[in-house]
This record gives sequence, structure tokens and C-alpha cells, in this order.
Amino acid sequence: MLRFTVVGVEEPKWPETKKWLLVVVLGQEMVMGVLGNSLVLLVKVMCRGQFCCHYWLPFISLTLSDLGCSLLIISGSLLAMLTGGQRSPWCEVVSLLKFAFISSSIGSIAILCVQQLIGLVSTGSTCFVVMTACLGCWVTGVVFGSVPVIYAWIRYDPAEMLCAVFWENSYSDMLIYILCAFSICIFLPFILILFCSLQSAFRCCLNFNSDDEEDLSAVTPLLVSTYILCYTPFVVSELILLGKMDLSPAPDWLRTLSSVMSYLNCGLNPLIYFSHYEFREAGLALLWTSRKSWSDPVLTAITKRDL
Repeated sequence: MLRFTVVGVEEPKWPETKKWLLVVVLGQEMVMGVLGNSLVLLVKVMCRGQFCCHYWLPFISLTLSDLGCSLLIISGSLLAMLTGGQRSPWCEVVSLLKFAFISSSIGSIAILCVQQLIGLVSTGSTCFVVMTACLGCWVTGVVFGSVPVIYAWIRYDPAEMLCAVFWENSYSDMLIYILCAFSICIFLPFILILFCSLQSAFRCCLNFNSDDEEDLSAVTPLLVSTYILCYTPFVVSELILLGKMDLSPAPDWLRTLSSVMSYLNCGLNPLIYFSHYEFREAGLALLWTSRKSWSDPVLTAITKRDL
């Protein structure tokens, strides 16, 4: 999302084969993200009593983040690949929203890990605390995402397939912004995730609790590992920027990979939720009930016949 640019260097253009390959990949990721997260949101809201979920607020926040990214960011990148770029004001909106979605997603996972470790169930007064924390992740992402928009640092990046932050002549501004944004929105939640995951794993080894398997939070390790895997190219590309003082960009392939992998995470999370037996049963029951209500025959009239 944060990119250098060198004045006078021509922006790369995709060969037709790679362009249409990326269009197909982005299209599949968008469909997976929109359909999967929409179904997950319906199951979480309409079938809450059919599966055990003590920590439902972070799950809702994460699903909304994945759904918003699929609807707005992935579709924006897909449209940019087909039309050759993004224009103002949509360019600025996409840049702002992408950072908000990144901050909210990793923040929601961090809150989920903390809740699971200390057993803080999302009910009563605790619900307000957890809701405030989730909302804070969204607000923090919007604040840091709006800074480049206010200072007009936004430009379309063909390699990343969406509008990103470009720095032309100020390494110090880039350093301050990246360090502040990463420390608050990325590094702090990641430390919480790592600490809580290690503590939970150690506690499970000492005293295995079968009741934890029944709760939807049993999929948390899969969510954490998938998130780390999908966002590793993004973090690596940002670290490369910090290590370069000649204002040269990160490799095009790495910037493209960071976008594709981060988009993939939005489509994989619904599959992770449905790996939980009770959640999957609730989803199938919801789909079957909806289908049955449309397909069942309805008695509309009675005809008397003489035999």
C-alpha cells in the first residue's frame, strides 16, 4: 500500500496473458469473498443459537472487514485491470478503505485471541468493552488511511492493481508514517496475537479442554496462521521500502503478490469457519430451510371427483 516512485521512470504495463490471468484470479477471489462472507454473516446473525460462539463480536467485525474488502477493494482492482487504472475520487477512497480493512481485520483477530485466552465472553458489560475495541480498530485504520489522502500522496500503482501511497522526495516523511502506522495498526496487534496464541497452545498442552472444541473460537489458530501467510508478502514489501533510501520501488512481482495474497485471505476465512462442525451444520440447515420454503408444494385448491 505504501510505495516509492522514481520521477521519469515509466510505469510497467501488464502483458495480455498475465493481465487476463490476474483478471481471472481477482474475479474468483471476489466471488469467494462476497458469497462466502455473506453466507457466514447470515449464519452468524440468524443461527447464533445453533452453534456455540462465546466471542461473536470479533468474528462479526472480521467478517464485515472481509466482506467490505471483497465488495470494494477486490472489485476496484478488477475494474482497474480492465480499464487501465483508477481515477479520483475513487482512487483516494480505495486507498483509505484498504488500510481500514487491514487494521480492522488484524485488530479483530487480536481481540479474538485475547478474549479466548482470558475467557472474556461477549455478554453484558463485557460486550461494550469488546465492541469499543473493535470499533477502535476500524477508527484507527480510517485515521491512518486518511493521512495520505489529505496530503495528496495517492497514485495508482499498476503492479499493486490499486491506488497506493507514493513518496517522491521525502524519505523522512515515509519513515515516520510507516513506523507510526505499522507500530499501532500492525505491530501491536501482531504481538498480542503471537503472545496469546503461544499462551493458548501452552495451556492446551498442559490441560486439554474438550469444551473449547465445541466453540467457534476453535478455528482461531487456523485464522491466525492463514492471516500471517497471506499478509507476509505485504509486510516484506513494506520492510523493503524501509531499507531503501534511493526512492526505488519494491519489485513489481512482490507488490502484485502482496495484493493477490491479501485478497485471498478474504475468501479463505469463510472456508475456515465452515471447517467447524456445528457452524457448518447451522449453515447447511439455513440453506436447506431456505430451499425447502421455495420448493415445497402448496395446496391451492381441492377438486371433488366422483368414482
